[in-house]
Amino acid sequence: MKKSDFIVIGCVIVCLLPFFVSDAVYSFYKTFNAEHGMIMSFLKFAILSTLGECIGLRISAGVYNRKGFGIWPRAIVWGVLGMGISMAMTIFSSGVPVFLKTMGMENAVTVMGESLSWDKVFVAFCISVAQNTIFAPVFMTLHKITDTHILSHGGTLSGFFTPIKMGEIMANLNWRVQWNFVFKKTIPFFWFPAHTITFLLPGDMRVLFAALLGVVLGVLLAIATHKK
Repeated sequence: MKKSDFIVIGCVIVCLLPFFVSDAVYSFYKTFNAEHGMIMSFLKFAILSTLGECIGLRISAGVYNRKGFGIWPRAIVWGVLGMGISMAMTIFSSGVPVFLKTMGMENAVTVMGESLSWDKVFVAFCISVAQNTIFAPVFMTLHKITDTHILSHGGTLSGFFTPIKMGEIMANLNWRVQWNFVFKKTIPFFWFPAHTITFLLPGDMRVLFAALLGVVLGVLLAIATHKK
């Protein structure tokens, strides 16, 4: 392993330390997370999901960073997207159980606060399917647009803050890969089950787990870049 590999492993360990160091540290984390949810969402995704993209680059190119990659612009994008994901998780985790109740599942709302059961797994799966069917395609496309924008400006912060040529970038996206791999394969076969687990977790753990899944996303993006 290279020195950079140990650095990356160290970053992941540091992010998880609040859960293992002491009860006082974990209590502070939970309190700050509850009182400043959006700030924590920004930080979790900015760190972990950007790290995931660096790992993806390591897989595809053998390095964690290179000229034009734009780690800082990517971190900003992931932070903002992370706040959007946190918002979406709140909306869908609240709204889908209410919808299921109107469809005849009387315990759909209350079951999410109870211990693990098949009913709870079913509701969590429905929340995951709704979020990943309605929200995820828009999120993934926006992420691809910002990624293209960052690369086209050499990964610089000054270039990142220039207007994004949305129409031009969208017209030149590889929609075949976007549909056949990103939408049609990763959403049903990975994100549906992955976020079912997410919604089975306590509320204060969901955003962190979703951010950790960003590491997996980095690997998936590395695979997608090699598809034509």
